[in-house]
Amino acid sequence: MPISDPIARPARIAVCVLTLALAGCAGDQFQASQPSMYRSMAQAGAELDTAAAASMISGYRANNGLGAVTIDPELTKLAEAQSRAMVAKDKLDHNVSGSLKDRVKKSGYDARTAVENISAGYHTLAEAFSGWRDSPPHKANMLNKSATRMGIAAIYAPNSKYKVFWTLIMAQPDTPS
Repeated sequence: MPISDPIARPARIAVCVLTLALAGCAGDQFQASQPSMYRSMAQAGAELDTAAAASMISGYRANNGLGAVTIDPELTKLAEAQSRAMVAKDKLDHNVSGSLKDRVKKSGYDARTAVENISAGYHTLAEAFSGWRDSPPHKANMLNKSATRMGIAAIYAPNSKYKVFWTLIMAQPDTPS
């Protein structure tokens, strides 16, 4: 049918509009099914998928001949506290609220080994992980041979140029459970 056909043209326009609307819906569905490692933490209410983080880090460790790590609620609390302290001071600093050793001891967590990665400015778990993987000291922490547990946090900082502060703490408990 020619486009100039006065009856066919509105029908074609309706089909085009419906097609675009459905394509938009499909795009929304794609967004919702996007892997959580690509979810932006640079927004109010964003929640970090700690299981995905543990899976990502454990996979990386497995690729390097090491054992998996599991999420530890106490280490997660410590990571959250560190990230919140950095947000409060708008400063990327391991010692913003005391040394890792002192923070772990003060919390009552009994660790044989504890290491920490921090970062700021990465909006997704994938970005933070890549940044740590590409930095020799951070990579060494993720590949710490004795680590069996981890805690991770990403805290949104709307008034900071960084927008998100990250903390990863990996440890080996003194008394394995």
